[in-house]
Amino acid sequence: MDIETKYFGSMSVDENKVIHFVKGLPGFQDEKMFVLIDFPDNPVFQILQSTVTAHVAFVVASPYHFRKEYTFDLGDQTKDELAITTPDQVKILSILTLRKPFEKSTINLLAPIIINVDALKGQQIILTDDFSSRTPLQSEKARAE
Repeated sequence: MDIETKYFGSMSVDENKVIHFVKGLPGFQDEKMFVLIDFPDNPVFQILQSTVTAHVAFVVASPYHFRKEYTFDLGDQTKDELAITTPDQVKILSILTLRKPFEKSTINLLAPIIINVDALKGQQIILTDDFSSRTPLQSEKARAE
């Protein structure tokens, strides 16, 4: 299928890779169909792109690339809604806010995106843990080095 994208213009995407977000995303409840687009020459980042609205696109990455210690419990309701039965079905992504200089960029650890890669169902959840929506990509120690 052909879609318009925020960062890459018009492009063709595989209909079999469209992820369905039944509840949409917070602030974008009407946006229910997304695809993950790889960033050229950068395996860390992807774009979560709406298949309907070109300007609705988010730079995402695995939070574990930046915070190996990141952990939270995935509730039974989320598992049921996304038809998750095994851990290998789960892909966790976080939305990034990229800034100049790059060292000022942040990652949203408070509201991870959970995707069942087999069922192609997704949901952004809001954690009650002590996480921030604006966590620096690099720790203070890494920035100082």
